[in-house]
Amino acid sequence: MNGGDRALNETILSVKNLTVEYKSRETGVCHAVNNVSFEVRKGETIGLVGETGAGKTTIALSIMRLLPMPPGRVVSGEILLSGENILAMPNAKMRNIRGDKVSMIFQDPMTALNPIDKVGDQISEMVRLHLKLNRADAAAKAAEMLETVGIPSTRFNDYPHQFSGGMKQRVIIAIALACKPELLLADEPTTALDVTIQAQVLNMMKELKNEFGTSMVLITHDLGVVAETCDRVAVVYAGEIVEIGTADAVFEKRSHPYTRGLFDSLPDITGARKRLIPIVGLMPDPTALPKGCKFSPRCPLADDACRQAPVELASVSDTHLVRCIKAAE
Repeated sequence: MNGGDRALNETILSVKNLTVEYKSRETGVCHAVNNVSFEVRKGETIGLVGETGAGKTTIALSIMRLLPMPPGRVVSGEILLSGENILAMPNAKMRNIRGDKVSMIFQDPMTALNPIDKVGDQISEMVRLHLKLNRADAAAKAAEMLETVGIPSTRFNDYPHQFSGGMKQRVIIAIALACKPELLLADEPTTALDVTIQAQVLNMMKELKNEFGTSMVLITHDLGVVAETCDRVAVVYAGEIVEIGTADAVFEKRSHPYTRGLFDSLPDITGARKRLIPIVGLMPDPTALPKGCKFSPRCPLADDACRQAPVELASVSDTHLVRCIKAAE
């Protein structure tokens, strides 16, 4: 194996058996993330796909050490960034890493920026904090980053309210990538944008990711975005990964009934299918999850064996795992 191959196979992020819960007097214990494990290699993009409330954002906030505590807490597991467990780091060290080695693009560009600070100053602040530049050099770097994401540097002194939603998202991406992080977490980065702007932002993110050699975890419910952007995909349901593998393997095999349900609920532009096929029912209450397979109450294939005991991930192939005892069928 040559040096380039080793770099491609280098693991940047390793999430091992992560379990997260939220506790409140009113609702009890919410089991948000349950024994989740996955890895991200250098330069790779992995998509976390699933319905709203599946636990995707909680996974990202756990990686960033930004869980609201209380009510949230990491019950067990490890999150290794370049081999170092960030859950065991002192707060001061994590503050140095956050925004430098790992950055996050938050879901809503309308609220992610400080409304009373100029956009250039908000980028400069990140640069000064992590790259230790003086004000002049930090401002020059911020202006360069604005140009990089397609915004004229002449808009350095504009405020967030003077930008459209797509332009605000570009500013957020500039902030996230200013220090060339090893890992970028993107939480529904195009949800608040119209379709044409979505495509522009996604293309820009892919180009910048390749330019900076950044690995990415992309959180989305849009399977089209995953197909265009991701090398691998993990399907998340009720706080568990129910299917994970290369994008080609998951999209072609669709081994879990929930994954098949997600695809069947999409419009068919070929016209071969006249009606959408929705997934029946709702996700289970996270304070009272089913004993066995979490999808069994909604699954057309479920039987008593599915409901008796938790189901483990099993190999479909070398690049594909599924959490379903009926997968072979």
